Amino acid sequence: MSLRNKVTLIGRTGKDVEIVQFENGKLAKVSLATTDHYTNAIGEKVEETQWHNLVVHGKLADIMEKYVEKGKEIAVEGKVVYRNWDDKEGVKHYITEIRVEEILLLGSK
Repeated sequence: MSLRNKVTLIGRTGKDVEIVQFENGKLAKVSLATTDHYTNAIGEKVEETQWHNLVVHGKLADIMEKYVEKGKEIAVEGKVVYRNWDDKEGVKHYITEIRVEEILLLGSK
């Protein structure tokens, strides 16, 4: 049996795409908001928003740069990546990112 790290998200971007240029290409970064609705134990309707850090490489980064602005509805497929690093003061930082492998541009802004 093959187990895979795969996630599909549909949401709206929370800011304009940030581009980081490297010698061998570029990286696009943007936050994506997904919203769930449910009814809690006392019958109240609840809306819960989660924010996801998207990271996009290669030709998909070009698409993100050209077509995705703040508030754009997109669907992405990718994998969850956990990273950590120590800053100059020795404090450990943790981040969870979605490494995007496919993108679908949906509705307008």
